[in-house]
Amino acid sequence: MVNTKITIIGAGNLGTSLVKGLVESKIYTPQNFVLTRRNTTKLSSFKEIGCEIAINNIEAVTNANIIILAVLPQKINEVLNELKGSIKEDQLVVSLVSGVKVKNIQNILGSTIPVVRAMPNTAIAIRESMTCIATTSNWNEKLPEVEDLFKLVGETIVINEEQMTSATALCACGIAFFLRAIRAASQGGNEIDFHANEALKMAAQTAKGAASLLIANNSHPEDEIDKVTSPKGCTIAGLNEMEHNGFSSSFIKGITISAKQAKDLYTEE
Repeated sequence: MVNTKITIIGAGNLGTSLVKGLVESKIYTPQNFVLTRRNTTKLSSFKEIGCEIAINNIEAVTNANIIILAVLPQKINEVLNELKGSIKEDQLVVSLVSGVKVKNIQNILGSTIPVVRAMPNTAIAIRESMTCIATTSNWNEKLPEVEDLFKLVGETIVINEEQMTSATALCACGIAFFLRAIRAASQGGNEIDFHANEALKMAAQTAKGAASLLIANNSHPEDEIDKVTSPKGCTIAGLNEMEHNGFSSSFIKGITISAKQAKDLYTEE
C-alpha cells in the first residue's frame, strides 16, 4: 500500500478504468483517489467503494501528489485556466489528453510545474494496457515515477513527445480497431456454423492467443503465420482472400487517418 494521493480531473471512461486497474494491483486502494466529473452521479459506484468524489477541481487538487488530467481536448484549456495557481511545483501533472503538448499545458500552468504525458488505453481496467509515456527534457527525472505507476496496469514504453499523436492512433484507438477485427471474426464464425456467443468466445480467445504468441516468443507475425500455413491449404486461401479485399491496407489506413485526426483535436488559445 502507498500513501500517494491521486486526483483525476475528468474521470470518464479512461480515468475510471485507470482507477480500477490501480486498485486491482493491490498497491493502491480506493482511498488513494479523488475523482472529479461534471456529472458525479456517474461516479456513485466509486464513491461506494471509498473513492472521494469532488465537484470543485481546485479543492480536489489541493492535497494531491499526482494530478491526472483526463478531460477532452476541447475542455483542457478551460480546466487548466481554472487550476492555474492552484497546482504547486511539488505536485506532478500527468496528462492523458490527446494532442495536447507539455508546452501547451505549461503555457497556462507555468514552466515550473512538472508535466508528463501518458497515453494508455481502456485495458488499464484489467491491467493490460499499452501505455506510451513522454515529456520534455527538463522533466525526464519524472519519467520513472510515471512508468512505475503505469507498469502496475500493463506494459509501458517511453517515446519522444513528437510520437505521442501516433501512439494515440496505434494504442489508444487501436483497442477499438482490434475489437472490430475480433467482431468481424466472430461474425464469420457465426456465418459458417456457430452460434453468436460461441463464435465470439472462440474469436476472442484466438486473438488473445495470437497476441500472446508474439509476446512470449518475441517473434514477428509472419513467423507465426508461416507455422500455420501450408501449400494449397485453407489458411493461405483465407489470408489471400482477405488481402484481395484490402484487409491490411484498410487497417493501415485506419491507423493513419486516426493519427491525422488526433492532431486536430486540440486548438491552442
